[in-house]
Amino acid sequence: MDDVITDLPPPSRFLLEDLNNFTPRPPHLPSPFLVFSSPNSTKIFCPSILIIALSSPSLHFLHHLSPKTLIGTLILPEIPFSGNSTKPSLKDKSCNIYTLNEKADETIMIALVQFSVTSERAHAVSKLLIGGKINPRRVLILDSVERRNFRGKLSSDEAIAFKLVTSSERGNLTAGDSSVVKGLDYYPSGSVVDGLGAALLSRCELKKIKGTLCVSWPDLGVPVMTLVKSLLVKDVLTGVSYSDDGDYEAEYLKLSRRKDRVDSDLYT
Repeated sequence: MDDVITDLPPPSRFLLEDLNNFTPRPPHLPSPFLVFSSPNSTKIFCPSILIIALSSPSLHFLHHLSPKTLIGTLILPEIPFSGNSTKPSLKDKSCNIYTLNEKADETIMIALVQFSVTSERAHAVSKLLIGGKINPRRVLILDSVERRNFRGKLSSDEAIAFKLVTSSERGNLTAGDSSVVKGLDYYPSGSVVDGLGAALLSRCELKKIKGTLCVSWPDLGVPVMTLVKSLLVKDVLTGVSYSDDGDYEAEYLKLSRRKDRVDSDLYT
């Protein structure tokens, strides 16, 4: 009698390469690209700092800053233009690029990433925003903490933020240079950052750019908006002449309330 435990299993009726015939190949996606409003398409932008907003509070606050000049857009071919407004809006699925303080040596550029970027496309997008036609001296990435990636407890009532920096940024801090964001603890050991934020910080490391990734929690609510605004106003936008229209607080409060209502309905 055969031993069903130790005997080798019978060979499969299919070869491994034959099994792939039953899985449709994913469609080939065109590469993302940048479109600039400047007629000189060969121009290289070298801002003193590039701020890349991914989190809801940073998007809301920076969208309502003025005066800022729209200079370009990052196009992700799989993101449809249908539903976008003619003027920049927070409801659009877009990635617009602005200059906020256009001076000879102190230009600030802002990229508002208002669509989700899959992990497969994150590195392609990061290459366009950093190191191609945009070569910043410093980069600040504003992202949110994902609960599943955080090692520890997170309270929805407490707004917190952490930072991760590249080796170039850490070397400057060791040499006595000031941090782009002050008073933040480093992201706890064992916690993870993924997605576009991680790809952008990796790009900074690869290009030897002074880069800082600031992650905040939670993604919605007045306390986290106050925290992110404070970091930008006190540390990053010091000495920059700007104003805000005041609507960002009301709009953000409405968004937070709608999100809270949806989440509560899911558990009733």
